[in-house]
Amino acid sequence: MPHTFTRYEKLVVAMLAFLQFTIVLDFMIMGPLGALLLPALQITTQQFGLVVSAYAFSAGASGLLAAGFADRFDRKRLLLFFYAGFLLGTLLCGIANSYTFLLGARIVTGLFGGVIGSISMAIVADLFPLEVRGRVMGSVQTAFAASQVMGVPLGVFLSNHWGWHAPFLLIVLVSSCVGIVIIKQLRPIDAHLALQDRTGSFRHLGKTLRQGRYLRTFAATMLLATGGFMLMPFGSAFSVHNLGISLELLPIVYMVTGVTTFVAGPWIGRFSDKAGKYRTFCLGTGLAILIVPIYCNLGQSALALVIGLNVLLFLAITARIISASALISAVPEAADRGAFMAVNSSLQQLSGGVASGAAGLIVTQSADGRLEHYGTLGYVVVVAMLIVVALMYPIHRAVLSRLARLPAVPAAGAPG
Repeated sequence: MPHTFTRYEKLVVAMLAFLQFTIVLDFMIMGPLGALLLPALQITTQQFGLVVSAYAFSAGASGLLAAGFADRFDRKRLLLFFYAGFLLGTLLCGIANSYTFLLGARIVTGLFGGVIGSISMAIVADLFPLEVRGRVMGSVQTAFAASQVMGVPLGVFLSNHWGWHAPFLLIVLVSSCVGIVIIKQLRPIDAHLALQDRTGSFRHLGKTLRQGRYLRTFAATMLLATGGFMLMPFGSAFSVHNLGISLELLPIVYMVTGVTTFVAGPWIGRFSDKAGKYRTFCLGTGLAILIVPIYCNLGQSALALVIGLNVLLFLAITARIISASALISAVPEAADRGAFMAVNSSLQQLSGGVASGAAGLIVTQSADGRLEHYGTLGYVVVVAMLIVVALMYPIHRAVLSRLARLPAVPAAGAPG
């Protein structure tokens, strides 16, 4: 029978979606703020790339440190601990008055915020069967779209009127409200504790790292974040200085793109449950490979064209994220889920940090503000996407093989 969501399950999905909204917004806002931060702090594109990648590097490091004990605690308590640290880091960003201060604040934010996504993934895998995880991931991943629909345009508006600090302070306010709801409404998630052995945290981490199928998955996900970390940090500067979109019109681009993705996200999730996660991933990748070279080599362009290409690109990215997340969630055993997700997220963040830093080295800014070599960046992203398609295929086959050996196969469509 098709899975029927209870009221509590719907509440959990909503809470995780709002939680992800605040985390994603904290990262997404850096792109639109780039056009303001470069002159305000008098920094170069290389320094701005380092500000973005600092979050990723610190998130990656904290993920590895947290992996050993990620399965040793109630996931609700673990989630609230790291969310509180994320709030502190974002508050520091909101009061930063120099490049060095901002860099340090992004490191603190990454140390705590980078682990939250893996805890959320573990919660989804704990509470929802695989045949509906695409739908759940589709709803949770609407956070990306919501951050564009509401967060990014509002962030740009606040920045234009009250300075670039304002969006971070807004995130702190919203995140505090989300934290209170989680404290009051989320039940303890501790069934995995009964599956733990008496080995120490480092032995548990070592056991996770020695699993061959886990290592293959880690290799694939290390490249998944490349597109976002390479293109998004310079997205607003490219739109303003290369495409000719004014700062006043930039929120419209993000808003239209976000509304479309917000509506399409849950539908893409359902499609991945029925048509197959890997198939959906390939379709999204194919569309992205078509759009990225065109977009990254554009010059002065009409607003309608820029919006249209952004919509298609983000639909493709959303399809890749939802399908890959749902497929990867089927890889770890229940007892290893927290450690696996933490390591997986950590490696993804670290590779994203390398990608962001590399993007800052590839892209340069001319005297008139134009970004040079953005097209080269697009070709690098395309190559990375093709490699991930190849790496995801054996993961897809392994998940299908594993499910085939289970006593009962879920009836709701193709899982892979």
